[in-house]
Amino acid sequence: MNRTGPVAFQPHIERRQKLGALWKLVFLLATLVGIIALAALLLTILNDSFGLVALQYEVDPASLGRDGRPLEKLEPEELREILAARLSSGLIRRLESEQPLAERSREQLYDLVVERVAKLQVIESWSLAQSLLSRGEIRRWLEENHPGARLQFRSWVSWRFLVQPQASVPEKAGVRTAVLGSLWMILIVVVVAFPLGVGAAIYLEEYARENVFTRILQVNIYNLAGVPSIIYGILGLAVFVRLLEKLTSGALFGVVDTATANGRTILSAGLTLAALVLPLIIINSQEAIRAVPQSLRYSSYALGGTKWQTIWQHVLPGSFDRILTGTILAVSRAIGETAPLVVVGASTLVTLSPASIFSKFTTLPIQIYQWTARPQAEFRNVAAAAIIVLLVLLLAMNTTAILLRNRISRKRREG
Repeated sequence: MNRTGPVAFQPHIERRQKLGALWKLVFLLATLVGIIALAALLLTILNDSFGLVALQYEVDPASLGRDGRPLEKLEPEELREILAARLSSGLIRRLESEQPLAERSREQLYDLVVERVAKLQVIESWSLAQSLLSRGEIRRWLEENHPGARLQFRSWVSWRFLVQPQASVPEKAGVRTAVLGSLWMILIVVVVAFPLGVGAAIYLEEYARENVFTRILQVNIYNLAGVPSIIYGILGLAVFVRLLEKLTSGALFGVVDTATANGRTILSAGLTLAALVLPLIIINSQEAIRAVPQSLRYSSYALGGTKWQTIWQHVLPGSFDRILTGTILAVSRAIGETAPLVVVGASTLVTLSPASIFSKFTTLPIQIYQWTARPQAEFRNVAAAAIIVLLVLLLAMNTTAILLRNRISRKRREG
């Protein structure tokens, strides 16, 4: 005789409850693993961004003084004479091509003498953990092996690191040019990809008819969202760098210079990354527009609103917060890209800040990649500091966008 009633289902309820508890434990463990991995990553970066360093000059700065005056008291003409006497002609020509020595300030010339002639070098560096736990051993090692060196606790992340340009030695390296290049590039991405992506999503969701053409178009947009980023780099090289060279180099506007005449500029990089994130913005915007209730549209039509009035006054305000969320994710991907920029022609050593969208460029991910490939161990400290700057920049941009999204969402609910 079959059992019926609530008692018959009791074993199944218990089994489902046990299964639910098991999956809850799995999800909790997955979350903990993710948190531990993130914490380990951040601790590793922080461990390399701070610590003790041993500094020593290759040439004593006191020997570079003149007439009893120390190096820091010399006039610009005297500093230029030291550079001309101590540096090779090839290096002088390269420095002149970046910015004529005659146009550089006394502080810039002094920094060049210290960097290129006196050569203050980091002969050894230690991580934050080593600096805190083994300071005595480090001092004894330094006294035995390098008695003329001085020990200094250094934060590789500093204001000087932010405002200094790139350099060939880790102790002088900074991220000013890389940060400015990243900001210029992201500005182009947002200005180009955001309106195009939202406009395409509006057309596909509100105006386009359901037919073979739109279905093929939709499938290809989804496919483009999954294309490897290096392919977009090849596209950018073929289209923006070569085919549209006169536009992207600035020759079309009469602002080209010899260093950027080949089209490998910020504009080419920004357009390449705009093409990269455009499918993501279209897809996210479509989902946001699709989430607006149809009853809102019908109500607008019933009151005499046109299709465009309905979209502008009801559909877009009702979906804009979600559209911004998708844009945040897309821009976050763009700011961390490296492969397309390498193909387009990002420089690894740019000492002058970009003056316009037609300038040579580098970005923070490119610079981090280049520093980690250097043989000197100290460049790993510089790379870790640059990672912190990149994370802070990304968090600042995302926080701004999230606050804007929340404000728009709050105004919509209040309205």
